[in-house]
Amino acid sequence: MEWLTDPSIWIGLVTLVVLEIVLGIDNLIFVAILADKLPPSQRDKARVVGLSLAMFMRLGLLSVMSWLITLTRPLFSIGPLSMSARDLILAVGGFFLLLKATLELHERLEGMPHMEGGKTEYAGFWVVVTQIVILDAVFSLDAVITAVGVADHLGVMMAAVVIAVGVMLIASKPLTRFVNAHPTVVVLCLSFLLMIGMSLVAEGLGFHIPKGYLYSAIGFSVLIEAFNQVAQRNFLRHMARVPMRQRTADAVLRLLGDRRANASEAPEGGAVKRDEPLPFAPEER
Repeated sequence: MEWLTDPSIWIGLVTLVVLEIVLGIDNLIFVAILADKLPPSQRDKARVVGLSLAMFMRLGLLSVMSWLITLTRPLFSIGPLSMSARDLILAVGGFFLLLKATLELHERLEGMPHMEGGKTEYAGFWVVVTQIVILDAVFSLDAVITAVGVADHLGVMMAAVVIAVGVMLIASKPLTRFVNAHPTVVVLCLSFLLMIGMSLVAEGLGFHIPKGYLYSAIGFSVLIEAFNQVAQRNFLRHMARVPMRQRTADAVLRLLGDRRANASEAPEGGAVKRDEPLPFAPEER
C-alpha cells in the first residue's frame, strides 16, 4: 500500500487522466455524431456500449505492453520511408476517419435526411457500434502508447483509463445534445475530424505534426464559433422582446420595399415631398 502515500504516483495518475481525456475528445465528438444516426431510444445505449468497449480495448492493450512496444519496430521500408505496425494502423485509421468525416460532412451540407416510405431512415445499432469500435481502436493506440510513456505502474495506467472513460461517458450525453442542437457546431466538429484524420495519415507516413498546432487551430475555431453562438443567442433574445405586432409590421414593410425609408428621402430638385401614409395605423404597430 506504499503507492497510496507516494505523491509521484498520484501526480502521474492525474496527468494520465488529463491526457486520456484530451486524447479522447476527438473520439467523443465522433461518437456523438454517429449516435445521432440511431433512433433516439438507442443513442444512449450505443454511447455506453461503444465507450465501454473502448475502455476494455485500452485495458487489454495495456496488459500486453511488451507486444505493444514491438508495434513501433519497422516492418518494411519503401525508399527512405520505414513502416511499422503502428504506422500502418494510424494510416489506415486516418483514411477511414477522412472517409467517414467526408461522407458525414457531405450529408450535412446537402441537408437531406435519409427517408424511406416517408419516415426517417436510421442506421443499424451494431453498424454504428462497429464504427465506434473501429475508431476507438485507432484512438486507443495513441492513448495507450502515451500512457506507457508517462507512467511506470500498470495499475496507475489502468486506473487512469477507467477514470477517463467514466468522465467521457458522463460527458457524452450533454455533448451529443449540444452538438445536435447546433448544426454549425456539427460542421465544425466534422472539419476537426478531417484535420485529425489527415494528421493520422501524415504521422503514419512518417511526417510528424506537433499536436500543439492541431489543438491551437481547434481552439481558435472553437473560440470563433463561441462568438457566433453568443451573437446568435443575443439576437434571438432581442427579437423575443420585440412585440409580435411590430415584428409582423417590419416583415411586411421589408416585403413592400421598406416604404418608410423611401418616404424619408427628399426628391430630386430639393422639393419636400409629403410623407406617405404608413401601411399600418399607429394603433396597429
